[in-house]
Amino acid sequence: MSISDRYRQLVAEVQSLAKFMRQDENSDATERIFRIIDQGMKTLLEHDEMVGEIPRMRIERDLSPVLLSAYNLFDRARLLLDEDGCEQEAAKLWEVQQKLYRLLNDL
Repeated sequence: MSISDRYRQLVAEVQSLAKFMRQDENSDATERIFRIIDQGMKTLLEHDEMVGEIPRMRIERDLSPVLLSAYNLFDRARLLLDEDGCEQEAAKLWEVQQKLYRLLNDL
C-alpha cells in the first residue's frame, strides 16, 4: 500500500474514531479532549488531498512535520483520556498513534 493510501486510511480512521467517541453516551471524554483530537484531525486533513501529489523525493520533508504534529496532539488527548478514566478510548487512540508512527518511520 502506498504512503498516500495509508495516509488517507489513517485520516479516515481518525474521523471514524472521533465520530464514535462523540456519539458514545458512556464516554467520559471532555470537550477539551475532543478539541485536541479535532486539531490533530484538521492537521491531517489539510494535507489529505495533496498527499498523492507530493513527489517521492519530498514526501519525508513535507509530511514529517504534519505527522509529528498530529502525533503530539493525539498523545496529549490520549493522556487526558487516561487521566479521565477513559481507558477504552485511550487504547483506540493509541492504536491510531502507532499507525501514524509506523507511517512516519516508512517515509
